[in-house]
Amino acid sequence: MTATERATEMITVAAQAAADKLAHDIIAYDVSDVLSITDAFLIASAPNDRQVRSIVDGVEEELSRRLGAKPVRREGEREGRWVLLDYVDIVVHVQHSEERTYYALERLWKDCPELPLPEDARRTRGASAEQAEAGAGRPGGEFR
Repeated sequence: MTATERATEMITVAAQAAADKLAHDIIAYDVSDVLSITDAFLIASAPNDRQVRSIVDGVEEELSRRLGAKPVRREGEREGRWVLLDYVDIVVHVQHSEERTYYALERLWKDCPELPLPEDARRTRGASAEQAEAGAGRPGGEFR
């Protein structure tokens, strides 16, 4: 199974919106083969809580404006360290750079295919993504 056309379109819009709000290390995974609850994940990060919130607001506004999509769930907004937008077809994770490194979502989903992103959203992978893939946020690089 692969991500639906709708999920791919949503990922494209969300990634562009995140890039427009200066998100870092934007990456999308097709998780449809391993999860039955969603087709794709978009992961992005920012260096501070305020920017995390700005990215989340931008993604939500663009998905609503361009595709009429509204999240069924929005979590983590109060803390602004890791905000999750659940659109059923896709789940958007916007993390503070420290959380991105610590939780290392890339390591969890690295075996899933990456989805193509718009040119503007493709950024050079920064230190936070590379550290996350290596598990640098955990002692010994392992999950506990």
